[in-house]
Amino acid sequence: MTLNILAVAASADAPPAWMQFLPLVGMVAIFWFLIIRPQMRRQKEHTAKVSGMKKGDKVVTAGGLIGKVIKVDDDYADIEIANGVRVKAVKSTIGDIIPPPGATAAND
Repeated sequence: MTLNILAVAASADAPPAWMQFLPLVGMVAIFWFLIIRPQMRRQKEHTAKVSGMKKGDKVVTAGGLIGKVIKVDDDYADIEIANGVRVKAVKSTIGDIIPPPGATAAND
């Protein structure tokens, strides 16, 4: 009988089971808002930028090559990196599109 009373008293002092999962839920929320969500936003912006790429744009590839877009397909872009030197690059490896020199922001 005394063992049952001690077991009931010990279980009354223990926190509820859902409280043990609260730190895990907090860590997942922190990772979501600080790491995963911003990365998804950057990926979406990059995809929109690359899909809007057109002939004549200056681009930087992920390998660091700077060139002018000559032709754009669904998956590839032909880039001229020097006079008469053309390379075919996968569109997803385009790092950035360089704005023209006269296209600065209005608030600069």
